[in-house]
Amino acid sequence: MKSILVVAPSWIGDTVLAQPLLSRLQELHPGAAIDVLASNWSAPLFARMPEVRCVVDSPFRHGEFNLAGRCAVARRLRNARYDAAVVLPNSWKSALIPFLAGIPRRIGYRGESRYGLINVMHRLDKQRHPRLVERYAVLAGAPGAELPPSRPPHLQSTPEQRRAACTALNLPLDGSPIVFCPGAEFGAAKRWPARHFAALASRVGNVDDPVWLVGSPKDAIIGEKIAQSCHGSAVNLCGRTTLEQAIDVIAAARQVVCNDSGLMHVAAALGRPLIAVFGSSSFTYTPPLSPQAKIVSLELECSPCFKRDCPEGHLKCLNDLTPERVFAAMRS
Repeated sequence: MKSILVVAPSWIGDTVLAQPLLSRLQELHPGAAIDVLASNWSAPLFARMPEVRCVVDSPFRHGEFNLAGRCAVARRLRNARYDAAVVLPNSWKSALIPFLAGIPRRIGYRGESRYGLINVMHRLDKQRHPRLVERYAVLAGAPGAELPPSRPPHLQSTPEQRRAACTALNLPLDGSPIVFCPGAEFGAAKRWPARHFAALASRVGNVDDPVWLVGSPKDAIIGEKIAQSCHGSAVNLCGRTTLEQAIDVIAAARQVVCNDSGLMHVAAALGRPLIAVFGSSSFTYTPPLSPQAKIVSLELECSPCFKRDCPEGHLKCLNDLTPERVFAAMRS
């Protein structure tokens, strides 16, 4: 195959977990051009993956159908004459664009009854491939083929990019901070309480060497609560960085503490020493894939529940996970 289109997932963490698939496609098809159809919020991640030639903008909001818009994107893609498309999301609409673009090989899982839209169909074997990263990577080969051992996801961040990010954010150029990522896009049941982050920040940071809080604009309020509660031991960067800058700030960290979130996978792919706090989600399905990562979880009977908010109303999986326990993991 000379050219391959990959239809990317919507979530930042899932995007990072797609990188080993791109690497395997490159190994199986040397010299093939690999383009990615992705939203503008995940495009900066693909810019840090050397396997990707270019990113084609997918202008659709999460869950949006917009048939006319999908037909317009398909018409643009038809001129590229891709040999194959690998469709990572399991939705019906995600497989529609490669079909309308006339791409001859359309690879993916059955998903939402996508017969015809997907014509090289894989069967999901959850026991053989319990982790999402494996379920993506296996799509590079023929259906039923064995998946060879793959390297964990990797993102690039150069010293020049790190210096540029720190300069733009008025941060020390020679800093090697502890970084906290207190947000989680999925919901409250993934977020370790702000008071716990603040207590930990007070223990590991100070006014002269504060913890850097990194997150999206949606995390700005949580970040401010943490910064105010720890009296100068943390500086709130949530909502102040672009995703590119967040990547480079995390790449500069000497240690990262975060929830199960997209930035957790970013930190793991950058090879940073990482403490990942898990509550309602599963560290079997989407763990941080790095030998530098350590998982902290109470592993209660009620978790993982995979809910956005605690169905029991107590959120013990995170409320009862103390700052002392996370601090001990940082120091071990």
